[in-house]
Amino acid sequence: MYLKNHVYVKYLLNVIPIQVFTRYLPMASSFNLVIGSAKFIFAPIERCLNCKRNFDENMKILQKLLKELNTVKEVIELRLSAEIHGGTMQTEEVKNWLDDVQRIKTEIEIIEHKTKEKKFLSRAFLGKTVEEKVFELKAFLRKGKAFLGMVKSFKYIIVGGGVAAGYAAREFDRQGLKPGQLAIISKESVAPYERPTLSKGYLNPNPKAAARLPEFHVCVGSGGDRLLPDWYKEKGIQLILGTEIVKVNLALKTLVSAAGEIFKFQTLIIATGSTVIRLTDFKVEGADAKNIFYLRELEDADKLVESIKMKKHGKAVIIGGGYIGLEVAAAMRINDFDVTMVYPDPWCMPRLFTPTIAAFYESYYENKGIKIIKGTVSVGFNANANGEVKGVKLKDGRVLEADIVVVGVGARPLTALFKGQLEEDRGGIKTDGFFKTSMPGVYAVGDVASFPIKLYNETRRVEHVDHARKSAEHAVKAIKANETETTIHYHRSRNLGLIGSKTERLLELSLKVGHLKKTRLLQRFQDSILQLRT
Repeated sequence: MYLKNHVYVKYLLNVIPIQVFTRYLPMASSFNLVIGSAKFIFAPIERCLNCKRNFDENMKILQKLLKELNTVKEVIELRLSAEIHGGTMQTEEVKNWLDDVQRIKTEIEIIEHKTKEKKFLSRAFLGKTVEEKVFELKAFLRKGKAFLGMVKSFKYIIVGGGVAAGYAAREFDRQGLKPGQLAIISKESVAPYERPTLSKGYLNPNPKAAARLPEFHVCVGSGGDRLLPDWYKEKGIQLILGTEIVKVNLALKTLVSAAGEIFKFQTLIIATGSTVIRLTDFKVEGADAKNIFYLRELEDADKLVESIKMKKHGKAVIIGGGYIGLEVAAAMRINDFDVTMVYPDPWCMPRLFTPTIAAFYESYYENKGIKIIKGTVSVGFNANANGEVKGVKLKDGRVLEADIVVVGVGARPLTALFKGQLEEDRGGIKTDGFFKTSMPGVYAVGDVASFPIKLYNETRRVEHVDHARKSAEHAVKAIKANETETTIHYHRSRNLGLIGSKTERLLELSLKVGHLKKTRLLQRFQDSILQLRT
């Protein structure tokens, strides 16, 4: 282009006389000065007009960035609230950033308000401001993400590391799972295991026969393969152990741990299970004494085993006549303790057993040397100078000597993290037949799930290991294939030599007398007529 112009000028110089150029040269210079001044004057207006043309596009970008900035802000605030005792987010820089985010949000609201006024050239002049805000928001986003550090993201997250978590992991693998898609976050420090073992083989006094990990990792309880920690590693499933989730924002699909770690998910399975009801919750006198035990996790069982070794041939009082009470009473008797059971009901396991079945159990236990006190409760405990429990005070005035006390008076589902975010029913998280909650992409299984049972045409919550296994598998099938089935569950237990086969006879007999037809725990007991082991 330059070459063409140069040739053209030379041509003009050769054709047009020099007098013409000298005559009109001052006029040309003045014209150039006018053009230059005009460009200088109108350049800002030209830029504003260009901004006007880009205004709508920039506003869309601004709104998108603001939405992302709000998400980062909420996650940072969520993490700040989780760091109760101070942490990596508790700095002046982070607090100043939050203040600046609020400022820029206010400025954007003013821009939006002025845009609606539709004054002459208002959008044109605002265009430049919007363009500047886009750059400002991008900088704020980079800084906010830097504060958060590395957020761990997974397609699927299971909160809770109990039985349900292990069976869900196995079902994910069966259905097809890519490495890195699934994480299990557990407060416990070990991979998922068969929890019922804690009140059975784990308390066996014979060291060679006692159950110990890795022997009872899931899924051996249902006859499946044992899923050792290496199995999860081979499958690309991340076990995040020793990690307690303390904050949950389901709308943001975000979890925050006690250490301030942030986890993002696309699909969440809530498998938090239950926690034991403690006598300290009711301010029972002396309930915080040493050697008063509850049995829920491996750590609880380890403490009880240690105490059994320390208090050999001592006296044990079992408070509660339910599942845990019966099994621990049997285990303590096998450990050669003098055992007394105390419960307020007229017979053991009244929500499940008929009087006849209960009488059979109670008679068998008494023949094995276990004393049973019914119709009263513990109202306090005596302790020695070392703070160890020495006696159990009953409401009827009696005081029972005790070296060890094991309390099994029920459990509560762990749903506190999700309060106000999910619909609840019957003390649990309400789900449909696929274990899907009221929040899209969130499922609840095991003890926490209140699910519909067609047999009774109502919603129920089931605290049973078989339900934990099956509900976890069904939820994964629903996630992966949007189909599942509802099942009725059975209960199987060994107590002091009693065994049970899996026939329908006891269930049929109980239905005839109309007892189990009324109970809420039909799905927890589908055993056969009990027989003595010969």
